[in-house]
Amino acid sequence: MSFWAGVLIVIAIFLLAGVRIADQYVRGVVFRLGRYHATKGPGLYWIIPLIEWQRKTDLRINTAAVEEQETITKDNVPIKVNAVVWYRIVNPMAAVLEVKNIDTAVIQVALTTLRNGIGQHSLDEVLKEQEAVAKVIEEKIDAITEPWGVKVERVEMKNVEIPQSMQRVMAQEAEALREKRARLIKAQAEFEAAEQLSKASEIIMQNPAGLELRRMQMLTEVGAEQNTMTIIMMPSEFVEAARALANQVRPAP
Repeated sequence: MSFWAGVLIVIAIFLLAGVRIADQYVRGVVFRLGRYHATKGPGLYWIIPLIEWQRKTDLRINTAAVEEQETITKDNVPIKVNAVVWYRIVNPMAAVLEVKNIDTAVIQVALTTLRNGIGQHSLDEVLKEQEAVAKVIEEKIDAITEPWGVKVERVEMKNVEIPQSMQRVMAQEAEALREKRARLIKAQAEFEAAEQLSKASEIIMQNPAGLELRRMQMLTEVGAEQNTMTIIMMPSEFVEAARALANQVRPAP
């Protein structure tokens, strides 16, 4: 009885030693005598003690900060840029068998790809189209890490630092563009005003009474400003008529 009890205890310990539990976001890559056997989980599963062992992998999205890199753009401008990479393991077997340290490998690939990717774009593209540039870099990183069972979800450039001299040049360029825009707007306004005045003069020439009404309006506006002097403008016809009348009533010498 004691012998069989001991045997049962040994069997129970052997069975319990092989029990494994994996969370919903964890997978166990099981090896049997050094060779890949299966990917198990999530939940409860069993492996053969002393013959099988496992490596756990986390399937959740990882965030890796790519340290600041100094590179040169396509138009030969030196800049410093850093980025953030979001990635996750989609094939646990490949992530364990193909790469020794998957996190370090992804970061190193992101470093070199970021440096080379920036070199294929001009400074204006890097500054104005960061999302498009980051998307191209994301696709390149994903193509390299795909055989490792890793999916790159997103790449974002956090900061782009340009030299002080280039910042001054860009500020001067922006100021020149603003001045140019202001001059164009002013010229357009003057052109439209001249065009409207031309149309108004044509209308007044067709109806001389309109000119007299405009002169009366000007007198009203001048008087409303409480000026001490008032200028009265009279039509030239009135002046000529008054001059002719004065000549007629003037006594002969």
